[in-house]
Amino acid sequence: MNKPWKKTDKFTFLITTFLGSGTLPKMPGTYGSLAAALLAYPLAKISFMGCFALLAICVFFLGIPFAKKAMKDTNSEDPGWIVIDEVSGQWMAFAFIAPEIILQYPWLILIGFALFRFFDILKPLGIKKLEALPGALGVMADDLLGGIYAGLILFAGVYFIF
Repeated sequence: MNKPWKKTDKFTFLITTFLGSGTLPKMPGTYGSLAAALLAYPLAKISFMGCFALLAICVFFLGIPFAKKAMKDTNSEDPGWIVIDEVSGQWMAFAFIAPEIILQYPWLILIGFALFRFFDILKPLGIKKLEALPGALGVMADDLLGGIYAGLILFAGVYFIF
């Protein structure tokens, strides 16, 4: 079995695959998003309003040089095993609702996960255009926008329901 991520260093591997979740077979982006979503509840317990936005933006900017290095090391463009972009986008999807709401209604994590995967897979509303940006910026940017769209819909749902 081909494991191109072995061509990069261990630290870059851990960052870009989000501790290896991107190396799971068949659906690496879904596994990366799921790993990020599973951390949403514990992060909400220790967080403050704006925490998910701050995390998403930090992961976005941290992910760019690491994705660039991993792609250079493996001579590839946007390989599926790089899932740090999904982590950034998934956490951005939770940035529009207060952590207290996530703690009170943890099923919203599933909704946020599903919404983000929808936008990440189908890439509507300009997301596909961001994916076309050069190199690691394109890898990271489309997922961040997908997370913004997912977060806005999640926010609207929470606002109208509660």
